[in-house]
Amino acid sequence: MAKKYYSQDIPGTLAEFGSDANHGISSAEAKKRLDQYGPNALAGKKKRSMFARFMDQFKDLMIIVLLVAAVLSGVVAQEWTDAGIILVVVLLNAVLGVIQEARSEAAIEALKDMSTPSARVRRDGAVIEIPSTDIVPGDVVLLEAGDVVPADLRLLVAKSLKIEEAALTGESVPVEKSNETLQGEDIALGDRINMAYSGTNVTYGRGEGVVVATGMNTEVGNIAKMLNEADETDTPLKQNLNQLGKTLTYMILAICVVVFIIGVIRNPQHEPMNALLIDMFLTAVSLAVAAIPEGLPAIVTIILALGTQTMADHKAIVRKLPAVETLGATDIIASDKTGTLTQNRMTVEKVYYDGILHDASDDIDLTNQALITMLLANDTKIKDGGELLGDPTETALVQFGFHKDLPVKDFLAEHPRVQEVPFDSDRKLMSTVNRYDGQFMVAVKGAPDMLLERVKYVNINGELSEISAEQKKAILASNNEMAKQALRVLAMAYKVVAEPYADPTTDNVEQDLIFAGLVGMIDPERPEAKDAIAEAHRAGIRTIMITGDHQVTAQAIAERLGLVEKGRGDAVITGAQLDKLSDDYFTKHVGDYSVYARVSPEHKVRIVKAWQANGKIVAMTGDGVNDAPSLKQADIGVGMGITGTEVSKGAADMVLADDNFATIVEAVKQGRKVFANIQKAILYLMSCNVGEVLTVFLMTLLGWDVLKPVQLLWINLVTDTLPAIALGVEPIEKGIMNKKPRGKNSNFFSGGVASSIVYQGILEGALVLTAYGLGLHVLPQGTNPHEDALTMAFLTLGLIQLFHAVNSKYLKQSIFQKSTFANKWFNGAIVLSALIMAAVELPFLTRVFSVSELHLDQWLTVLGMGVLMIVIVEIVKFFERKADQRNN
Repeated sequence: MAKKYYSQDIPGTLAEFGSDANHGISSAEAKKRLDQYGPNALAGKKKRSMFARFMDQFKDLMIIVLLVAAVLSGVVAQEWTDAGIILVVVLLNAVLGVIQEARSEAAIEALKDMSTPSARVRRDGAVIEIPSTDIVPGDVVLLEAGDVVPADLRLLVAKSLKIEEAALTGESVPVEKSNETLQGEDIALGDRINMAYSGTNVTYGRGEGVVVATGMNTEVGNIAKMLNEADETDTPLKQNLNQLGKTLTYMILAICVVVFIIGVIRNPQHEPMNALLIDMFLTAVSLAVAAIPEGLPAIVTIILALGTQTMADHKAIVRKLPAVETLGATDIIASDKTGTLTQNRMTVEKVYYDGILHDASDDIDLTNQALITMLLANDTKIKDGGELLGDPTETALVQFGFHKDLPVKDFLAEHPRVQEVPFDSDRKLMSTVNRYDGQFMVAVKGAPDMLLERVKYVNINGELSEISAEQKKAILASNNEMAKQALRVLAMAYKVVAEPYADPTTDNVEQDLIFAGLVGMIDPERPEAKDAIAEAHRAGIRTIMITGDHQVTAQAIAERLGLVEKGRGDAVITGAQLDKLSDDYFTKHVGDYSVYARVSPEHKVRIVKAWQANGKIVAMTGDGVNDAPSLKQADIGVGMGITGTEVSKGAADMVLADDNFATIVEAVKQGRKVFANIQKAILYLMSCNVGEVLTVFLMTLLGWDVLKPVQLLWINLVTDTLPAIALGVEPIEKGIMNKKPRGKNSNFFSGGVASSIVYQGILEGALVLTAYGLGLHVLPQGTNPHEDALTMAFLTLGLIQLFHAVNSKYLKQSIFQKSTFANKWFNGAIVLSALIMAAVELPFLTRVFSVSELHLDQWLTVLGMGVLMIVIVEIVKFFERKADQRNN
């Protein structure tokens, strides 16, 4: 466990590291320590080679089944064409997977914008600037506003120092720092006011600190280590595909064994046993080829890849293909507050003056002293482009002036500062003396209770009078009212003097003040977040908020977002309270809590695991380093591209390029669409393959000519692949966000898909066998009726699948609606597949596919079977809809 330097005094810490506050360490010693401790950088995760990523694509069970089929087709059955086609499909799947991963990694690299290129340290008694990677334990680092803290420091000096630690603790308000020694052994990270941590931002004041940890030994480094220890979770898509692969494997083996045994027992030609065994084994292999949906892995990959493109159009960069679909199954969105649900910038919400509490959006008297004071008693720097630099609280006050169309820059230029009494954490005030209309105005802002002690007068509608006890009581009441709404309240006061002070101190500058008003600020919720949460709720998805902020602030934001009902404090729990709950109790009662405040990274992982233990699929959103372990633990981690740290983006499955919470809801829609479209493709492919298996199986039992493996593969790859891919780009179905999440136990066969596969497959097989029978006994035209009949069966099996692709657009809805043919890609795929399928009848291809040229009545029979497929399925759907209406 890391040493707790926050409870160690300054002399002891300096002595431990052999450092001196005024001289630091020597350059020679720094070189030794750099060799000892290594560079001050996080250990980068070793990038996998392109070859390793390529080989990973072959670990899927479905891919293994296909490779076995290729070997059997080539080596045993000597069908090298079939084997080659299967291998092409497998390679296509692998290449697509690798390309997508490479593209997403490139996109993530493009988002990198956080770095700490250099730092100022004291070495050999002189202040020098060095690369932050060269910092070592014992270095004395100098900090000022605008700096990124380069390592973990025990503060030696803190002059009005404020550091924003949102990326590490989740607390949006900068922390006022001190160099005092803290008492206690288990002080929360956000309360260690005498420490400065790597990766956090200095927003105000200056400070100095001795480096106590660098690189992987920092708090950020500890979180990076946790990432490597987090459990890897299979996405629902991967689980479903693994289940599908196992089901197909068992089914194929069982069918092959049954056909082999029946064929050997029947032995109609009374062949020698050796020849019979070989023939039946080849028949069994042919049947296996028919049973395997060769294009399924590629189709799923393509559908996911197309989904990633759509997501990218909506500002969501997908790093791992299955993440597209996983959000569609999400039950819980565990969202970080700061920067995700809120804007991560303080904003003025309330202004109290003239005895009245005003909303910031109201018409504010632009000449009132509260507004003037908040602009003058302010250290914000305004850059030429209008960018504001400084403490978020102070920049919010200046931004409020801009929002009210005040000429802020001109006003400040006309009233220059001549003196100041800087802020300190003891008196909680700051004051400035500015030139003002030939005199000098003292502008003071700070904590209301501290400021009121120094107030003697009050300004009401331009009239000065001594402040009464009742007026002070009313001011404090307004302060309390805003505090209950989690607003950070500052008080404003002023006075006018004839000349500057000879020695400006709090004892003379901050006395006999005139009360001007109060200002209430908060890091507000994102405007779109409330609607997004409501839409997620309608979709059966529960949003919970996890933050490092204090309980009052967290609850107020949650109430504003609609996450909890007003006053429902029992739905809010702190990290300290969570520590007192056993894992068993918390797992059983995790549903009682919607807001988690003042939590650590370990708490976040525990929350995610508790929901997962209840069988829920959890999406975790976040932007800070502190979110990274839970992002990795969650079923899907959603990082923030703009405000997110590199650690959090690296742990995420998907990164929001616009940091917009509403994009998550759009991603849920896309995820649900992807699952629905994959389900349509599987319904289509599997029912077609059941039809193929049934056809070959019954042909074998009846002693008929059996469709050849090359014919089966041609059907599977030509007629299955293009329509199935086209089904993958079907638009979002109406009402898709009004359905509950499908849950962890659902799979591609849920919702009536399994039964549809069975009956539609049987129907397809029956129609193909009917075509064969008609071709053999009713419509013989040439000298070889068996070849004609087999050709009719082959073409019927191919064309009937194109008709059936239309059926597969809707599981139970009728296809007779306007939207059925709205997908131009689908329409094109059907036409193209039909032309390619019919092309086997061209004279130069008939020999390749062992088919004969059909006559008109035979062609009409083939087309009639396809029409019957649609008619019968529509009749079944009609009765299914009636049954559902009765049940509901």
